[in-house]
Amino acid sequence: MSPTLDASRIKAISLDLDDTLWPIWPVIARAELALQDWLRPQAPRTSALLADIEQRQTLRREVQQLRPELGHDLRALRQEVIRLALQRHGEDTALVAPAYEVFIAERMRVELYDDARPALAWLAQRFPLVAVSNGNADLHRIGLGMYFRAGLSAQEFGVGKPDARIFHAAAYAAGVAPHEVLHVGDDAALDVLGALKAGLQTVWVNRAGHDWEHAEHRPHATVGHLGDLCARLRAA
Repeated sequence: MSPTLDASRIKAISLDLDDTLWPIWPVIARAELALQDWLRPQAPRTSALLADIEQRQTLRREVQQLRPELGHDLRALRQEVIRLALQRHGEDTALVAPAYEVFIAERMRVELYDDARPALAWLAQRFPLVAVSNGNADLHRIGLGMYFRAGLSAQEFGVGKPDARIFHAAAYAAGVAPHEVLHVGDDAALDVLGALKAGLQTVWVNRAGHDWEHAEHRPHATVGHLGDLCARLRAA
């Protein structure tokens, strides 16, 4: 039997960011190009390597194997990929920090889904909102900080979704118990299953109309966009 959303229990909402509030892959692709363009005049061989998707992914996997302690620290992982590429081509490793700044500045230039800002404004008037993300978006640089009580990223917290600890930390940041939090996100495994196991209610944001593939557990509600979520809560 599918669980039913109990709006009377909701005292706070935690929200995923990437692919819930904005599409992430166009942003990453644009940031990769900005990084390559910036490196090209100063480190052309490194720029060419990073422009090759297969070589870039191979180097990233190598760094993950060599430096497993980086874990969820996407900033350190990205910087190490750039450093290793520069080093192997005999190019200036002093470029790592400014190169990363070029990448991350472009990564913060997101284009929100049309429903995201109106939904955030409506929800923030009624609940404390906490961002819970495995990515490295900065709410204030993106221009959404005014809507959120707090933001938790795997990079800073040390563990990411689906680990229950980050969901419990979100509840603590909102000043409520885990069972009083509604978690909203697009990823069936990381967001929905992770939050369910942590004792939260869940809403799956299924913009693409995918089938639910986890028969043993189901979200409390599924919506096609965040306007649907607001309508459900408004009607409750």
